Amino acid sequence: RNFSDKIDYSKYPVLIEDDLEEKFVRGSGPGGQSVNKTASACLLRHLPTDIIVKCHIHRSLTQNRKEARKILLSKLDNHLNKENSVEAQMRVISLKKNLEKLRRQKKSKELKDKWKEREHTDGN
Repeated sequence: RNFSDKIDYSKYPVLIEDDLEEKFVRGSGPGGQSVNKTASACLLRHLPTDIIVKCHIHRSLTQNRKEARKILLSKLDNHLNKENSVEAQMRVISLKKNLEKLRRQKKSKELKDKWKEREHTDGN
């Protein structure tokens, strides 16, 4: 079954640029001089909710800005929509898929065990 079409994106938040405070800071971690001297990490703050995101995944400032906005949108969605957020819906779908898989495995194992038992008793 395909559960992905069941995700409700209607309540997914939209970022308003006036609600954001963006700063560019130096990153941390491995990378030596190039990391220490360039301010390529993006610090994004959503003013109404005071959610802060720091992104230093990429070397490029523009990529970090895009990634920070994606992360902030996800956090905003979780904050505003709680159990109806896209991430929560995906978790529920994943759980349903796993339960369905386990059910199929259990059914298959039971059929194999019945067949083995039937073959074993017929042979004697």
